[in-house]
Amino acid sequence: MTTTDTFTTDSKNGAAPDAVAPGFDTLTALESEAIHVIREVAGEFERPVVLFSGGKDSTVLLHLAIKAFWPAPVPFTVLHVDTGHNLPEVLDFRDRLVARHGLRLEVAKVEDYLADGRLTERPDGVRNQLQITPLLDAITAGRHDAVFGGARRDEERARAKERIFSLRDEFGQWDPRRQRPELWNLYNGRHRPGEHVRVFPLSNFTELDIWRYIAREDLELASLYYAHEREVFSRDGMWLTPGPWGGPEDGEELVTRTVRYRTVGDGSTTGAVLSNAADNAAVLAEITASRLTERGATRADDRASEAAMEDRKRKGYF
Repeated sequence: MTTTDTFTTDSKNGAAPDAVAPGFDTLTALESEAIHVIREVAGEFERPVVLFSGGKDSTVLLHLAIKAFWPAPVPFTVLHVDTGHNLPEVLDFRDRLVARHGLRLEVAKVEDYLADGRLTERPDGVRNQLQITPLLDAITAGRHDAVFGGARRDEERARAKERIFSLRDEFGQWDPRRQRPELWNLYNGRHRPGEHVRVFPLSNFTELDIWRYIAREDLELASLYYAHEREVFSRDGMWLTPGPWGGPEDGEELVTRTVRYRTVGDGSTTGAVLSNAADNAAVLAEITASRLTERGATRADDRASEAAMEDRKRKGYF
């Protein structure tokens, strides 16, 4: 049986098995688990917040939160850490989605920290790591004891180490040795004053599951996830977009290509891929044939070292 098969009959008597309802397929099981986690947090914590980047995973996460409480409004604030280097399509999509669902949006801006000297621009111009301080400050100011994120275990080896409930200390730091067991889907949200818990309801989704779910639910995404023409230049095997973060440099030619993005992030480190996949069916076919996760294929910041992601997570990163 493949992961897309539906459990419908018992092999002995042709009846639907007691443990699984007819039509309960893999996507439905993943959706049910995520909604259970979201509701568990709502019942266990006082001031949760949802991290929203405008990317496909956080869009699915927000959709699941809306489903979890419908027809009541989502009882959480939405927090976006804006590096100032976001692609404009992402910010436009973020604002449309927030307005459509009447969500409470809080934006923590890296630009504000650079302007008043609390942060200093890196020599390479990359701002991904600069998100850590505004994020932790926003969590502290909002007294958020649970922080939802859209991370998945298949993205990167450090993320594969995390539980669905991931404890962070009073400095927002992550220690893999403090991971708690989650046997029988029991989640331990206990934490001391000043600590908080990162919560990852999409942990057991894969990139392919995400795209299958987007297609099933007919979700709108930022337009750059689908094939479009744009000016790009090649660096380190990726197609980067010119912007306020710089580029192209000497020897890098600016050309027009048909591309799409598999993930979104800081414009200086997030690359596009050559693609003609202009709809969900084409994207699904492309992802099925890919041997690299989206981060491995298009995130330059994860190539800095073998432990680049884990090092950032230990400091308080998403």
